[in-house]
Amino acid sequence: MLISLPISELKPGMFVDRVNKQAQGASIKIKTRGMVRNASIIKRLLSEGVEELTIDFAQSDIPIPTHLKPKSKKEHTGESQDIASQAEKPKLSDRDHSQATLEQEFLIASTCYDQSLGKLRAMYNELTSGMQVNMALLSGIADDIVDSVFRNPDAMAALTLLRDRNSYTWRHMMNCAILTAIFAKYLGFEINKVRQMALAALLHDIGLAKVPQGILSKPGKLTELETKAVRKHVALSLTMLKGQKHISSMMLEMVVNHHERLDGSGYPRGIKADKLSREARILALVDVYAAMVADKPYKKGEEPLTALRFLLAQKAMFDQALVQRFIKCVGIHPVGTLVKLTNERLALVVQGNEANPIKPKVRVFYNTQHRHHITAKDVDLSVSKDDIKILGSTSPLEFDLNLSRLLKEHLLP
Repeated sequence: MLISLPISELKPGMFVDRVNKQAQGASIKIKTRGMVRNASIIKRLLSEGVEELTIDFAQSDIPIPTHLKPKSKKEHTGESQDIASQAEKPKLSDRDHSQATLEQEFLIASTCYDQSLGKLRAMYNELTSGMQVNMALLSGIADDIVDSVFRNPDAMAALTLLRDRNSYTWRHMMNCAILTAIFAKYLGFEINKVRQMALAALLHDIGLAKVPQGILSKPGKLTELETKAVRKHVALSLTMLKGQKHISSMMLEMVVNHHERLDGSGYPRGIKADKLSREARILALVDVYAAMVADKPYKKGEEPLTALRFLLAQKAMFDQALVQRFIKCVGIHPVGTLVKLTNERLALVVQGNEANPIKPKVRVFYNTQHRHHITAKDVDLSVSKDDIKILGSTSPLEFDLNLSRLLKEHLLP
């Protein structure tokens, strides 16, 4: 999360993204970025006339100060709240689900995503050491995801495209919860059921913490014994979740059956379509899609369109009616995707187009011929008079770009 603040509020542990303002006549223009390790660095910045900086709290070692966090509507309008109500966490029914623009929600969603990944990583490490599942923590993450999705699903959707092979396991848990919530909302499920489904998606691979971690990160093909060890994670998940509070039978069924397939070719029981609920079928296709587009320790992720084509091709394994609706939900070019255009430009997809999926709204920002940034401009390809088209999606690395930074630069208000 990027926040601008005056030099007087700079503290050790903050990560400086850029210097916004220096005093007139400063002898040296500060352009470097990095972590503020100690007070001497702050003194140096002061001596060079630095007056205002942008801090990236996603890379900082300290949390966002309370007074800098996004304010609620009541705080913005100055409505009074009694001290007791301020201390209480809002009830689920009281949470704010008013519609937000992509830019408004991305500010909240990106902070939630980064903080939740940190919590999941810590909990996963605890599980590998024999600790119990922290259901309160996971329920809180699931609730935050669903709240964001109901305000604007595109913000969280864009974050699922970020890749990091070193954090695959907990990033996959997070992304499955987000995509499940987005798809369940799209299908018209009521919000409390969406919460349960998102929590089930967070929990679906929890048993992997009990599988030898060397197998999970092994480059190359697994042996038959290693494959059997990995497949045991379903039974391990069930063992870890039995007896936990707030786990419904629907959630357990989703966890147990997310690797089952309609034709009986899945595991652990090889059951067929008539024994698989709609919720389990949803998690099955979300799980495969999220796994395919993610970078793993041993394999680079596919582009979203490739993953969608795979789901369409496996007609015997996945519910094709759901696959078709999932494609309409996430889009052929999902929000946050980097695409090449026919006019030698790069753009970020910022809004889907269900009526015409190949013509979404995009934010053009880069000249591919001269390889430099240009003034950003929103273009609705469905009404563009210049007949601009998408040639295809592309990896940011092809142009030495960082998707996380691009999303923050173009989607933060």
